[in-house]
Amino acid sequence: MTVIKRRTLLAASAVLPLPALAQGAWPARPIRLVVPFAPGGTTDIVARILAANLQERLGQPVVSENRPGAGATLASAQVAQAAPDGYTLVVSNSASHGISPTLFRNVRYDSMTDFTHIALAATTSTAIVVNPRYEAQSIADLIRIGRARPDGLDFAISGHGTTTHLLGMRIGLATGIRMNPILYRGAGPALIDVIAGTVGLFVDGLPSSIPHLRDGTLKAIAVADAQRNRHLPNVPTLGEQGLPNMTSYSWFGVSGPKGMAPAVVERLNTEIRAILQLPAVRQRYNELTADAPDMSPAQYAAFIEEEVRVWGEVVRATGATAD
Repeated sequence: MTVIKRRTLLAASAVLPLPALAQGAWPARPIRLVVPFAPGGTTDIVARILAANLQERLGQPVVSENRPGAGATLASAQVAQAAPDGYTLVVSNSASHGISPTLFRNVRYDSMTDFTHIALAATTSTAIVVNPRYEAQSIADLIRIGRARPDGLDFAISGHGTTTHLLGMRIGLATGIRMNPILYRGAGPALIDVIAGTVGLFVDGLPSSIPHLRDGTLKAIAVADAQRNRHLPNVPTLGEQGLPNMTSYSWFGVSGPKGMAPAVVERLNTEIRAILQLPAVRQRYNELTADAPDMSPAQYAAFIEEEVRVWGEVVRATGATAD
């Protein structure tokens, strides 16, 4: 899915409790940046880039802490319940805040009302990747083999509720193939098994797969972009291979508990947007195939609200579940 134009969010200022307003010395101690996935995946990579640069700019340690589980909702629920003092943040993303609230039955937070959304930090494209020895080496192969198997095709996913999970289910819906998601706690563990051949097929974000695509330990058979991806110019899109309108991207940002002081939110937003413009970060993003958006807190909140609506429709159309 290409980035949709977002409407401007007009939100009334919340009345903050006194502890949230007492932020004159912020930051005065270490900050936790909670990552809802295991080390090695795109969310983790983006978090570490942000944490290292925020630490330098804020003058306090910024600790990236991985807490995977429950389609990224476990960590997000914990941060939603934390004190809104600016010292506990979460890498909000397309899974935790865009999809999982619809996909899971008992999510313990609302993506909009239980968080203070601070900044969008990255968007990435998605690829269909396989082990080079996998029997399907194109989308045509995948469709032919999948349709011949009543039990369907297994494919690795980095978590329930990810855009990659739902893209795999959308491909199954469009082609009549039963797609069986094999759950891993992050892209890192999934990549280990796909490279080993334990599971031959993986729908993954480009940042975590691109090193293995470049060294030949994985092969991309399609990208889920509207046009060919500039980093994989020889890999056809899903649309070129008979699956039109089959686009998907992932996004990653920073959010905190509801009720954070506006001054802290603005400071974090300003610093993150400045970090995204640093030459070293732009070079690293280029290596990762990530794009650096530029959004105010209100724009990021509106962006998430629209993602909840769009992915809710996809969940209902595909019948995807977290079970």
